Amino acid sequence: MMVSAATFAMLSGCAAFGTDAPPPSAAQLAALAPPQWYAPAAHRGDVAELSLWWQQFDDPLLARLIDDAERASPTVSSARARIAQSRADRVAASAALLPSLDVSASAQRGVNDSSGTIATSSSGSLSASWELDLFGGNSAGREAAQARLEGAQALWHDARISVAAEVATQYTALRACEAQVVQVQIDADSRAETARLTDLTARAGFESPANAALARASAAQGHAQVTQQRAQCDSHIKGLVALTGTAEPALRDALSLARGVIARPREIAVPAVPAALLQQRPDLASAERTLAAAAADITARQADRLPRIRLAGSVGATRYSSSAPSGFVGGINGSGTTWSVGPVSVSLPIFDGGTRRANVEAARAAYSDATAQYAATLRRAVQEVEGALITLQSSADRQADAEVSASGFGDSLRATEARFHSGLGSLFELEDARRSAVQAQITLIDLQRERVAAWISLYRALGGGWAAATDRVVDAREAPPRTHSVP
Repeated sequence: MMVSAATFAMLSGCAAFGTDAPPPSAAQLAALAPPQWYAPAAHRGDVAELSLWWQQFDDPLLARLIDDAERASPTVSSARARIAQSRADRVAASAALLPSLDVSASAQRGVNDSSGTIATSSSGSLSASWELDLFGGNSAGREAAQARLEGAQALWHDARISVAAEVATQYTALRACEAQVVQVQIDADSRAETARLTDLTARAGFESPANAALARASAAQGHAQVTQQRAQCDSHIKGLVALTGTAEPALRDALSLARGVIARPREIAVPAVPAALLQQRPDLASAERTLAAAAADITARQADRLPRIRLAGSVGATRYSSSAPSGFVGGINGSGTTWSVGPVSVSLPIFDGGTRRANVEAARAAYSDATAQYAATLRRAVQEVEGALITLQSSADRQADAEVSASGFGDSLRATEARFHSGLGSLFELEDARRSAVQAQITLIDLQRERVAAWISLYRALGGGWAAATDRVVDAREAPPRTHSVP
């Protein structure tokens, strides 16, 4: 799918003008998306149900494994830590807009050796300073920190969606592998029985030794295929153990309850206008927030080159008391308050060797990079959706043919077996019919796995039901694993 050249010209122009160009609006970002999908659209279902999509697999184990993987994932953990870090950065950036207050207190007691007077003095003061944000540098810093926080929160969602899709893909591959084990085991049992019967007839002189050797070789080959297929299933289980952090014995026990059953999702409807991705995909939301933060950084760096005005003031209280000199009666006691306004300080950078100018240029370059990254993210999003749609269409087109093929080869195998056992068919014909029938069944199972995997890819490409317009910024303390929710 192609994105219009005018769209990229708009983004390139924003980067070229630097601070004079605000971050693209939602309408401008939506203009990046092509007007329609060029791949065949999936049908039936509702995009609004994406957030509940995993639940309608009707497989509680899959939902549990996704939940376990989310808790165990270092990617999700890192994304959660970035939220906490970004929140702290936002607090620091917001504090720059507020006055700073400092409290100081002191006390002193001493003796005057010449007069013998003992004096005690104490004081306390509250001082404040405030930088006037005349040119918006501090406000821009806060906006950049807020945008980065929102971007980090979006990436947390993206990490959850990616982990969920990876677990579901691995789980589907395992179930398909188990179903294929059943087929190759049936084939191996049939080959072993054929080898046994052929050996008996060869000993009786009704079958040639060559046919008996062929039957034994076929049986050994069938047993090897079962071993190989089981090894593949074990590899998928190991993968799930690594993803979920579940103990392997417990996982195998749980998996044994629905062995070889491929759970199928409800089909998802794809909107006619792919601009809806801008409201669905968290990686796009994060890229847009990075773009906004980069624009704010330019304003902040330019403000560093302009005058700074800082106000200061203080208010305090003092107390003094002393005893009378030796030989005298009485003493001195007193208290009072002090206050001051000022100084008002103005600083203007004159010469810094080009540091501040270089910072502005670096911020502009970062904005150009963020623009390019957003465009690349959008292209990748469109490609992922298109790819999933193409796979879905291809698997749908092949489904009927695969079913006819499996049914026809099955009928042929049964007819050939009947002819062979009645003495009218050869062992070569039987082995050929068996191989074709088994391969047709395996192909059908693999096609089912491919189609479910394509739906999972489409779910991931559409952002997993996450919507920036309605979601709140997740507090790192509230983020999973405590919620145990499935993305």
